[in-house]
Amino acid sequence: MTVLLQARNLRRTYPRPRTTLFQRPEPLVAVSGVSLALERGETLGIVGESGSGKSTLARMVMGFERPEAGQILFDGTDLNAVPARELQRLRTKFQMVFQDPYGSLDPRHSVGWSIAEPLRAARIDNRPARVAEALEQVGLNHGDAARFPHEFSGGQRQRIAIARAIALRPALIVADEAVSALDVSVQAQILNLLMDLQEDLGLAMLFISHDLAVVAAISDRLLVMKQGEVVETGATADVFASPAHAYTRSLLTAAQVAPATGSSPASNRKVPA
Repeated sequence: MTVLLQARNLRRTYPRPRTTLFQRPEPLVAVSGVSLALERGETLGIVGESGSGKSTLARMVMGFERPEAGQILFDGTDLNAVPARELQRLRTKFQMVFQDPYGSLDPRHSVGWSIAEPLRAARIDNRPARVAEALEQVGLNHGDAARFPHEFSGGQRQRIAIARAIALRPALIVADEAVSALDVSVQAQILNLLMDLQEDLGLAMLFISHDLAVVAAISDRLLVMKQGEVVETGATADVFASPAHAYTRSLLTAAQVAPATGSSPASNRKVPA
């Protein structure tokens, strides 16, 4: 396999509000010195408590925010060193699935319109056929393109959001808490769908979640973040079976996740509903 996504020593801070008139407070360090590598077809799980920097890292990978230091290389290209037009072209190769399936679709338009939105932005022809193909790939019918978001359940809306992400046929999906708003049984369905799509389409995934059981089910490797820094990384089964850092052990204890057995979660490609 070859490396598709690489991050090197990323740093991102945010200003804090003033608490006194004459003294500016120290900035909030959201991400500090984070590095990672993701190979084609692989899933890297990123875990940590709220405020650990997971979503900030996702936004930087997607190019929504620029790091103050460090590099993000996609297929060897530095995303922060290319012109805006080139970055827009590259963005067709990596897409994001957000947490909220209710807020990520425009209620004023049909789901077909929403799925076609990135295709229009990329000036891709034959959009109706691409929309129908994407809907069928996520287990929905091509006729669903004419319906509106309020006509679907939460799990179906997340399938639609995934259809929009894969319509451009990207190499990478960034899933930021993509199942946390769903019921447990629906979570399993969406996780299985993502793993099936990964196998069928050769997708790489950056899978971000606070739920260790979910990450254990889907990821090949794991990266644990605490207060903006990486405290542990390794094969998911190895980290779960023998965590090296006290913070990782505390997360596992709090989540009551049993130690992993077997070589990798990828060896068992289905999550029980």
